[in-house]
Amino acid sequence: YEGFLSNINLRVIDLMDPFKDEAITDPAFRGSNSIKDVLPVMVPNFSYNDLDIKDGGSAASEWKIVTLQDRPHREKVHADLRKYCARDTEAMVLIHEKLIELAH
Repeated sequence: YEGFLSNINLRVIDLMDPFKDEAITDPAFRGSNSIKDVLPVMVPNFSYNDLDIKDGGSAASEWKIVTLQDRPHREKVHADLRKYCARDTEAMVLIHEKLIELAH
């Protein structure tokens, strides 16, 4: 499957690149290209505030805890992680749509 996967990889664009390369910049990003700093500027009505897991650091930590240890609340953490990942994906789609809008 190497050829197939390599072909897909060649077509993947890291959404962070325009912000990292400062092609898109705003003082409100505070010098960051993190989705958590870019999102409120690009899509002000969208947030993670209603989630139990609100950031990548917490997501990684919670995943590690429930994966490596037998935790009674494992199913809830897994559900919270799915919600967080879904929100992250939606945020990236919204930022991408905003970038397309700005380009036109």
